[in-house]
Amino acid sequence: MECIKPVRLQAGDTVGVIAPASPPKLETLERGIQFLSQLGLHVAKGKHLLKVNGYLAGNDAERLEDLHSMFLDESIKAVICACGGYGTARIADYVNYEIIRNNPKIFWGYSDVTFLHSAIHQKTGLVTFHGPMLASDIGKVDVDIISKEGFSQLFHPAPIVYNEDKMPLEVLIQGKASGPITGGNLSLLVSSLGTNFEIDTNGKLFFIEEVNEEPRVIDRMLNQLFMTGKLQKASGLLFGQFSNCVPRSNPSLSTDEVIAHYVTLANRPAVKGLQIGHCNPHFAVPLGAQAVLDTNKKKLIIESGVI
Repeated sequence: MECIKPVRLQAGDTVGVIAPASPPKLETLERGIQFLSQLGLHVAKGKHLLKVNGYLAGNDAERLEDLHSMFLDESIKAVICACGGYGTARIADYVNYEIIRNNPKIFWGYSDVTFLHSAIHQKTGLVTFHGPMLASDIGKVDVDIISKEGFSQLFHPAPIVYNEDKMPLEVLIQGKASGPITGGNLSLLVSSLGTNFEIDTNGKLFFIEEVNEEPRVIDRMLNQLFMTGKLQKASGLLFGQFSNCVPRSNPSLSTDEVIAHYVTLANRPAVKGLQIGHCNPHFAVPLGAQAVLDTNKKKLIIESGVI
């Protein structure tokens, strides 16, 4: 499918804020919205943004309505997710992807939003953005300035360069690889297998991150990706942060040992240590954009995600 890039933002534009998964914390959400205002943007809140339905931000129909409404509204230039949690996979099969294809615009989030990133790109070709969210990241008092600076890529089309000047990187398998970036949260990627939105890694740079899972759980999920060919069919492997992914009991392998095992089996150029995912600072990347990984230079270059 042809790759579609959304139009860049300009000061004075209006962006929409939705909660397609779990309900956001109000205090951090408001601080996150204030940040968008400081960027010179106007903010439109989703009709159901503050709904609470157990661990969901409103029922499925309400969250779906907010997503559709933001893409249909011509005055909205970007759709920013408030937080993750759980819930995007519940609505993925009901999304009208023609609406998104016919009204391409910036879509930003991560964690549980991984499922929507993959679904949207596969069904429409739209480049979407894996980046820190308003309530769960930007609105926190200790948020790193680097996390905030990632939003600048939405205003200025320019290649994004990630190297050791920005973060320490460890080469796992030497080599050079290129292709569009795909991926996100490991749990969500695995949950897509066998569905209409199964992650496609063929010839792509496959990015993975996770939080709060034990090494044996990481092992199970990476093993499933390997058995379905997802690791070895990728052109290269990119590992972000595996935050608090430590053993809860012993004896145990470490998460690093688990990753090393599957990287060796896949035998694709690979690096780990990218400050992307459940971490602070959190670098943002455009999923679906073309990129080049050069392990000799410990450098990842990604073309702009906007036009």
